[in-house]
Amino acid sequence: MSHLMRGIKLLGFVLFLWENMDPNGFVNGHSSLRYIRYIQLQRSRPLLSLRRSTSCSCEKIGRFQRLASSILTSNFKFVRCNFAMTSFQANPEIKYTKIFINNQWHDSISGKTFPTINPTTGEKICDVSEGDKADVEVAVAAAKEAFKKGSTWRTTDASARGRLLNKLADLMERDQAYLASLESLDNGKPVRVANGGDLPLSIKCIRYYAGWADKIHGKTIPVDGPFMTYTRHEPIGVCGQIIPWNFPILMTAWKWGPALACGNVVVTKPAEQTPLTILYLCQLSVEAGFPPGVINVVPGYGPTAGAAITAHADVDKVAFTGSTEVGQIIMKAASASNLKKVTLELGGKSPNIIFDDADLDEAVKYSHIGLFLNQGQCCCAGSRIFVQDTIYDEFVARAVAKAKAITVGDPFTDVEQGPQVDEDQFNKILELIESGKNEGANMHCGGSRYGNRGYFITPTVFSDVQDSMRIAKEEIFGPVMQIFKFSTLDEVIERANDTTYGLAAAVFTKDMKKALHVSNHLKAGTVWVNCYDIFCAQAPFGGYKMSGIGRECGEYALSLYTEIKTVTVALDSQEAK
Repeated sequence: MSHLMRGIKLLGFVLFLWENMDPNGFVNGHSSLRYIRYIQLQRSRPLLSLRRSTSCSCEKIGRFQRLASSILTSNFKFVRCNFAMTSFQANPEIKYTKIFINNQWHDSISGKTFPTINPTTGEKICDVSEGDKADVEVAVAAAKEAFKKGSTWRTTDASARGRLLNKLADLMERDQAYLASLESLDNGKPVRVANGGDLPLSIKCIRYYAGWADKIHGKTIPVDGPFMTYTRHEPIGVCGQIIPWNFPILMTAWKWGPALACGNVVVTKPAEQTPLTILYLCQLSVEAGFPPGVINVVPGYGPTAGAAITAHADVDKVAFTGSTEVGQIIMKAASASNLKKVTLELGGKSPNIIFDDADLDEAVKYSHIGLFLNQGQCCCAGSRIFVQDTIYDEFVARAVAKAKAITVGDPFTDVEQGPQVDEDQFNKILELIESGKNEGANMHCGGSRYGNRGYFITPTVFSDVQDSMRIAKEEIFGPVMQIFKFSTLDEVIERANDTTYGLAAAVFTKDMKKALHVSNHLKAGTVWVNCYDIFCAQAPFGGYKMSGIGRECGEYALSLYTEIKTVTVALDSQEAK
């Protein structure tokens, strides 16, 4: 093909990218996913060769402009180049492994360390300082000092807090490829997912709350009598935050964003399986200019470091994302210590309801995403898929075919599914799969280990699942799809709500009256209609029942990081004299 034809193709590619960019650079999550789809399409064509290990996002407009300029002024000599905008590192340098307090790095007081494991190989990445109660005491003291009256942080203007958060987002954007590589190494998720989803969503969350920093205010209330009454929304104080292992960076952004925008200070414990990216964020916070003591991070284990945070009398609020069982332990510790405020985002067994008038292609696509995203390790995974009997067999056949097509392997290659996070999770999933087979569910594919090292599990699909089976009731947290059959609307609503959980749900139908009726009667904190796993910082997320307390994201999260103070002032009256 002539250089001219190749040039026209590349020009179209450039225009496509430009059209999908946002003013903050090519970091929009939806745009990134569109870009990934475009790249995948191009890989099947001979005109443009792409390296499998390269990123599919562009960090800043200026960078992309330079790239486009180099293409358009080079007589198209780069048509068969690697087209690498950002290179990932399969073995990124591990820069920070210690406890972070007062903007400084410390060994644990006990001198202990713990290994963080690469789930792709099962081998140790490095050793990390193991914090416990003694280290939490130091971290909480530093946070209290940073929050005291007259401190640098307490006298920082609200708008300046917003600028600090935006600076942190800028630095995350600058180091996005490194952070994505580190996240993939420590967690096992495909690097293209970390870079195209987790990082953009995290950056946008930090920016969202940066915008809120100087817009958190009270009201003037017209009370009876010669008085003026107003309210103040004041920061709570020291906020303990315990981060899960499935989305380390994103869940940190969900917690740091509102806490810091409101003027709080934080003591954070990352999951022991995935501490590395959060520790790197600590150094970025120093570079951004956050004062000492505002952000403190103590890596360690839940029963020691985590328990010390939740039981500490000087911690004013604790936020936790993780299992319902641990959430119950945290509630007890919070009440037994100082009745600290608690936000919990816990487990789920979310129903995904497919009516026979749904767009079946869309229903299969989103059901696949809703279950297999992040190796199935999502609290809101649509793990109970209810399909109307008239389309049941066709849906099952399509879902099985799509699951069989999933590519599994090294997360630094072009795969859809990486390993489970650790050996414990790996064994739990396989045990639940065996229970499904033993209780009579029909397993169509998967159900076994993939490869001979690491924690990989083949994508698994069960049909003919009954509500009484363990796989129908317990949170599997893995790549295991369960498909149920239903007949009527009232029946499926009752069965969908027959669970101790209430985190999320979905409805697929072309009838909007039906969609709204079902949505209104589902006991879930989030209901998606004709879609699944659509997240944005502006929308609150949290659960009913044993799926948690409170909400994260959106304006709603701010109220969980502030205390409301009522001030009443006597005006021109005898009371004022």
